[in-house]
Amino acid sequence: MERMTEIRWHGRGGQGAKTAATFVAEACIHEGKYGQGNPEYGPERMGAPIRGYTRVSDGPVRLHCAIEHPDIVLVLDDTLLETARVCDGLGPDGVLIVNTTLDVSEVRKRASAQDTQHVWTVNATQISLDELKRDMPNTPMIGSLVKVTGVLELETVLHDIKIKFGKKFRADVVEGNVKAIQRAYDEVKEV
Repeated sequence: MERMTEIRWHGRGGQGAKTAATFVAEACIHEGKYGQGNPEYGPERMGAPIRGYTRVSDGPVRLHCAIEHPDIVLVLDDTLLETARVCDGLGPDGVLIVNTTLDVSEVRKRASAQDTQHVWTVNATQISLDELKRDMPNTPMIGSLVKVTGVLELETVLHDIKIKFGKKFRADVVEGNVKAIQRAYDEVKEV
C-alpha cells in the first residue's frame, strides 16, 4: 500500500509559504518519491493569510484538492494561530510545527491544539533575520520539517536549495538559505 503524507502550510503573503510548499514537493521527486505542491490564495496581497499544500507519496498523487486532514501543519506566522484555525483536521497523532517564541501552553491554547501530541517550535523569524537579513521564515521552516518528520533527507534539501536558488540569487543569498535551513534543523524543539 502506498503511503501519502499530507502537509498544510499556513502563512501570510510574502513569507514564502507557496515557495516552501512547491519546493518540498520538487525535492521529494529528486528522492524518487512523488510530490505535489500548490498554494491556496484568498485576497492576493502582501500580508494576507494563505495556505500551501504539499503531498508526498510512494506512488502517483492523483488528488488535486485542498488538504482537509493533514498529517503535518506548519505555521510560518504565529499570529495565525487564533485566526486561521490552523489545527482543523489535524488528528492527535499529527505534527504541528510553529514559527514562534511562545511557550508550549500558549501555542496549544492559541492554536486549539490541546489534543495534538506533537507540537514543535522554532524561531524561524530570528533565524531568517540572522542568516538572510530579512524576515523570510519559509526556508528555516523547511529545515524544521525535515528534522521533525524525515519526509526528506537534509542533504537533498541543501543540494536542491543550492541548485534552485543558485539560478535566481547571489551566492550570499544561497548560502544564507543553506545556513537558515541547517540552523532550524538543529534548533527546532518539541514542546
